Amino acid sequence: MIKNLISFSKIVAIIFVSFILLACQQPASPVAVARPALVMIVGEQESTNNMVLVGEVRARYESSQGFRINGKIIERKVDVGAYVIKGQIIAKLDAADANLTAAAAQADVRAVEANHALALAEVERQRTLFTKKFISASALDIREAELKTSSARLAQVKAQANVLSNQTKYTNLTADTDGVVAMISAEPGQVVQAGEAVVQIRNMSEIEVLIAVPESRMVNIQPNMPVTIKTWANQSKIYAGTVREIAPAADNLTRAFNVRVHITAPDDAIKLGMTAGVTFKKPIDATKISTVFLIPNGALTEIDHIKTVWVIDANNKAQPREVSAGNFTEDGVVITKGLQVGEKIAVAGVHTLVKNQLVKPQFASQQFEKLAQ
Repeated sequence: MIKNLISFSKIVAIIFVSFILLACQQPASPVAVARPALVMIVGEQESTNNMVLVGEVRARYESSQGFRINGKIIERKVDVGAYVIKGQIIAKLDAADANLTAAAAQADVRAVEANHALALAEVERQRTLFTKKFISASALDIREAELKTSSARLAQVKAQANVLSNQTKYTNLTADTDGVVAMISAEPGQVVQAGEAVVQIRNMSEIEVLIAVPESRMVNIQPNMPVTIKTWANQSKIYAGTVREIAPAADNLTRAFNVRVHITAPDDAIKLGMTAGVTFKKPIDATKISTVFLIPNGALTEIDHIKTVWVIDANNKAQPREVSAGNFTEDGVVITKGLQVGEKIAVAGVHTLVKNQLVKPQFASQQFEKLAQ
């Protein structure tokens, strides 16, 4: 009985000691998890200093064509979207009247040629008689004047016949250039007037983007300046381009300037009418690059009424930094004091950061470009 009590006491003591040890054991510290954060390098202002404007992809050359004579359309050979080459027939007019008019003109030519031959023979006979002193000089002058009149009449009717002969060719409407048919309003049975536009052809050899630039952004746009272009349909492909044309005056309604940007090397993925974003790189003032920085508006916050920027240190920890801010613009805010070239700063979600918070930097250049587009 005593042995059993001693054994039971030992067991109780072991359990008691185990509880004491467990109670004294400290809990394991949780592993710090790095939080993703959008950052930028101070001084690398390309992403925030760019200007992105949206425009429409268009052909540089767009020609509206029509028949050169009046007539009734009897045939149309192409549809909208068809690719045509220079000289290809697009539509035809009824050529019956034109052919009859040309035939009548040729008959007039033959009649005048006969009269001219008779006048020429008569002059030759009168010259022979004048040589033999059978007629006077005035009689010969009359015949020679008649010959000149006949020659002039012959030249006139030949010219008219050529014009009417050309009009028989004008019954065919042919493409003046290679390109795509963007519009056609020529239907069989339709009567059209000379010069009335019935088809529009867009030359695909030169493609450009037409954008409207506000007055406030015209100061940095110059002819031949390089730009980059992205289409809305395929934002992963970047095209190079240059500013080809700047309108000399603003539009009366929008007060914006039309700017045409030439696409250097377009491919088949670019279609007419697509929406495209054009990125202009603004020049940076070299005298201010070491002391004044442009950062996104979202990178600046206030802590206890102090303007603050979160700087990411070498250990990827967030540290608040007091700064002096200048003007706020649509492109960002100017920081005049408190930052150094090459430092990393957070540019989004700064109000949720805390001091010494571990972050996982993700550079925001590409994200800002996408947001701008």
